[in-house]
Amino acid sequence: MRGREQLAAFDPGGLEVLEADLAAFEAALQRENHTLKRSLTDPHLFSGIGNAYSDEILHRSGLSPVKLTQKLTAEEVERLYQATRATLVEWVERLRREAKEGFPEKVTAFREDMAVHGRYQLPCPDCGTPVQRIRYAENETNYCPKCQTQGKLLADRSLSRLLRQDWPRTLEELEQRMRRT
Repeated sequence: MRGREQLAAFDPGGLEVLEADLAAFEAALQRENHTLKRSLTDPHLFSGIGNAYSDEILHRSGLSPVKLTQKLTAEEVERLYQATRATLVEWVERLRREAKEGFPEKVTAFREDMAVHGRYQLPCPDCGTPVQRIRYAENETNYCPKCQTQGKLLADRSLSRLLRQDWPRTLEELEQRMRRT
């Protein structure tokens, strides 16, 4: 492969959020009706937002990863836009500082200074509630039930199907069950 033209053939066309205004962000976000997590990580919609950064963006915005994009209010879209930009700028600056002038040596999606990604059962830095996760395929979504889902636990498809009625719906229910065992 040689040249920008050949390289461009591999570009899925996602929006460069740091170069976009709120209107362009909203148009990309609401192009299809998906969950926020799925939309943020879709390279056809947004460029450069992977699993880890989407968790951090959603935590910063205080939005549930399973909320549907077309159900967002104008205030929520703007909050998500601001959180996306702030999170990406913050992490680009951190990673550049770490790499200095060299090539990044330790590239990992799990970083101790992240708020929720990879921090299952550790305290949320904002409220102290244990971070929860849902797994699907080879990915996971990490979130704070208090900050993002009004205390509701999100269902892990396979586990919640297995447990059915025994699946805890709230953090309080989960804590009660854990105390009993």
